[in-house]
Amino acid sequence: MKNKYLIGLFGAVLLCCGQNLSAAGTNQAMVADVTNLVANINAKLEAGKTQEADFADNFKKFDALLAKYKDATPVDQAHILLLEAELYSDVLDEPEKALEIYKQIKRKFPTVQIEGNTDEAISGLEGLVAQWKIWDALAVGTKFPDFTTNGVDSNALSLTAYKGKVVLIDFWATWCPPCQRELPNLLKVYQAHHGQGFDIIGVSLDSDRNKLVSFLKEKGMTWPQAFDGQGWGGTLVTQYGVHRLPSTFLLDGQGMIIGKNLQGDELERGVARALARK
Repeated sequence: MKNKYLIGLFGAVLLCCGQNLSAAGTNQAMVADVTNLVANINAKLEAGKTQEADFADNFKKFDALLAKYKDATPVDQAHILLLEAELYSDVLDEPEKALEIYKQIKRKFPTVQIEGNTDEAISGLEGLVAQWKIWDALAVGTKFPDFTTNGVDSNALSLTAYKGKVVLIDFWATWCPPCQRELPNLLKVYQAHHGQGFDIIGVSLDSDRNKLVSFLKEKGMTWPQAFDGQGWGGTLVTQYGVHRLPSTFLLDGQGMIIGKNLQGDELERGVARALARK
């Protein structure tokens, strides 16, 4: 996910190789080099750089480190590759390139296990890549596939009932900090435009119905909420390739996608433009 910082060679992400990297056998010169590389990447992220081209020199540095430490242990070499994979998947939103690195690790270092089981890690990332492809196919200008599901009130909830209205489909959860940060803006836009034909349909990834209902009441979220209690395994999450929270689609009155992941002032402007065209 963009703007996440790399956490370094000794971080907990993607690392389970059967060896403690802080052990005496680890190449301390390599540790220093990798630490400096991670610091440089994080400085760029701090400066707001999030495009692959911004990190071209860093990718060259990963290659240089692998060449420099070609005689290091398989675990140490694998960690360099894993950090590169993390940059692709978690920062640049390119899980396909991260997947290729996972497969490279399996080929070159068969004794090293990613997250305890390389095959399972690869399978999980393949699933993420599949979700991304679904998400990417739902581009602005395409028709948003209809759905009928159950609401948190156990009543049927169907998108067809909102034909003719501008609708925001909002995938979120009560436990999601970015969702909570955006909530005041959602409430503001809803209150300003609901009377003009704007609606929100929430899709909650919560598992506890009672907690969700209490949260909705506390925050004054009166729009309908789809809920199946399955979290990331939920039917709508899978159907639309959702892989991060919050994720939103803005639809016009004909169910065409006119915006994705609009937040703050962008959402306000998008809703206002759509209503003006009705």
